[in-house]
Amino acid sequence: MDREIIANIKGLAIDMINEAGSGHPGIALGAAPILYTLYSKHLNISTSDSKWLNRDRFVMSAGHGSALLYATLFYAGYDLLIDDLKCFRKLDSRTPGHPEYGKTDGVDASTGVLGQGFATAVGMALAEKMLEAKYIIPSSSRIERDRSLINYNVYCLCSDGDMMEGVTNEAASLAGNLNLDNLIVLYDSNNVTLDGDTSITFTEKVLDKFKAMGWYTDIVKNGNDISAIDKAIDKAKGSGMPSIIEIKTILGDGSLLAGSKEVHGKVLEEKDVEQLKQKLGLPLEKFYVNDEAVKDFRKKLLDRSSYKYEEWSHNYKIYVDEILKGDRRKIDYLFKNEVNIDLLRLYWDLDLNAKNELRKSNQMVIDKISSVLPNFVGGSADVSSSTYATISKSIAVTDGRYNGKNICFGTREYAMGSILNGLALSGFRPFGATFLAFSDLVKPAIRMSALMKLPVTYIFTHDSISIGADGPTHQPVEQLAMLRATPNLNVYRPCDVKELIGCWNIILNTNDAPSALVVSKQQTAILPTTDAGMCGRGAYIVRREEKLHGIIIATGTDVHMAIVLANDLYNKYKLDLRVVSMPCMEIYNMQPQGYKDLLLPKGYRIFVLESGSSFGWHQFVYDNSYLLTIDEYGTSASKGEVEKKLGHDFVSLRAKILDKFTSFFVKLEERYLQR
Repeated sequence: MDREIIANIKGLAIDMINEAGSGHPGIALGAAPILYTLYSKHLNISTSDSKWLNRDRFVMSAGHGSALLYATLFYAGYDLLIDDLKCFRKLDSRTPGHPEYGKTDGVDASTGVLGQGFATAVGMALAEKMLEAKYIIPSSSRIERDRSLINYNVYCLCSDGDMMEGVTNEAASLAGNLNLDNLIVLYDSNNVTLDGDTSITFTEKVLDKFKAMGWYTDIVKNGNDISAIDKAIDKAKGSGMPSIIEIKTILGDGSLLAGSKEVHGKVLEEKDVEQLKQKLGLPLEKFYVNDEAVKDFRKKLLDRSSYKYEEWSHNYKIYVDEILKGDRRKIDYLFKNEVNIDLLRLYWDLDLNAKNELRKSNQMVIDKISSVLPNFVGGSADVSSSTYATISKSIAVTDGRYNGKNICFGTREYAMGSILNGLALSGFRPFGATFLAFSDLVKPAIRMSALMKLPVTYIFTHDSISIGADGPTHQPVEQLAMLRATPNLNVYRPCDVKELIGCWNIILNTNDAPSALVVSKQQTAILPTTDAGMCGRGAYIVRREEKLHGIIIATGTDVHMAIVLANDLYNKYKLDLRVVSMPCMEIYNMQPQGYKDLLLPKGYRIFVLESGSSFGWHQFVYDNSYLLTIDEYGTSASKGEVEKKLGHDFVSLRAKILDKFTSFFVKLEERYLQR
């Protein structure tokens, strides 16, 4: 029956692609035996409870093989109908062009950007290890020995293209270092990419490379040999190491174009489909389903997984009753990954007269959050000594010691972001940190966080040109604009520790979007007029006027400069400017129009002061001359010298503002002369 099921899965995948008029038949025909073997013989899942906490995870990193995945999920008995398969790649269907988390039952992660699925799977495997170490059921009258409530494997299907990507190598290196022996990668090795044979660009010995990174390696020389694939997976599960199995397949196996780049992403011609189905022993009718084969496949799944599911349900009840004393709330976060917490009600020991670096104040906030939020974990991309993004009262996660909350990602920004996504998909509220200038390196993972609506927090320090002598490579200019341009990402730039707490309060209570928290390196005082609660509006007044002449919008440490400028202009010239702090543009833009009109009334000169690109700020000003921003790279020099060179020092900024009020002073002089 194995061959009949594989043939039917291939036929369904090809029909889906032809019906849609686009897709990737090559991987569907070549890798079908791999997915069949995995689902029928190894994956511990429950199609009736597809979000089962202790299920094995599967990540289709080679997301262009989505048709194969959907056909397999249908066969397995997930909530997919033939009509869903017929709607492959169509508007609002449950079978989109690449797997999308939340769209399709049984899809554990959004993939398609090659390499990211691999790194996300590493994050999922790390999550399992951390949960396994945390949720231990001690031996009792009901169980003979200590056992963990959590014990699942993570599987990932990768292509040649995945193996070329840098993020794969970043994540693989960390997985080897942490010895994630619950991770098994199935490498669909067919030596063909979109542009041709891999000999053009990719001749390295992949398994040797992984072996050097601390992985168990194996090879299956015939991708149609399901017995060999089955045995290889069994060996990998017992290896005690993260595992990669190279499975040699033929791209588009059975097609007239088999083994060539033309079958990678090209719809098969009708004559090819006909001969293919004849080879497979299938009728020519579209979307044919072998009912007996379906029953057989689903029975295999049920027979293998039902005992595991029932056993876990029994252990879960023991854990809740004996360890949690019936209080399920202490573990519910793993099922929902939702937070309902009010940081503003917590006690904060703040020295209102002190000057502190926001990056250091942020560590205080992180520690406080960690004390009340058990699933709060994270770390930095090798710069924790500079970002201070660590949980000071916890240990680092290392091989064999997974009960810590601090993750040392190493100099692997892209992998860090993707691993954070894997952690978030597994019930954690993770954070990862690096310098703002390096946010470019993590951006692809941020995009996936936003697409999957995952509550990941990206912390970026060293937020402006004011870091000085490190030079333009480390001085962020365009990064804030880049982050704000990302849909479903909230970008926060607080000006002091009160706003920092207020921003974190919003971040933690946002359960369907990632956040970017941008904090400064330089020392800042706590402003008497800032309000943590008002951060929930996105923007609010921090300097009020007696008679409104104009408005300065500012963010982060630039708020301090804006207030200094406004006070100086009032004291010397009676020019009365309102200062508005805007810690989060995205939240401000969601406010009712009435609030916006009160905060930024029409008919007044409005300036924007920010140590970064002007891009995105034009919505608030009359023309570019009101943008007190920076649209060029900095230089290596002291803070003051850099600011002066770029016209962002006090004297230069004051002159730019005064220049816009020439008519104001003329009128002021006329009134004086009339007296």
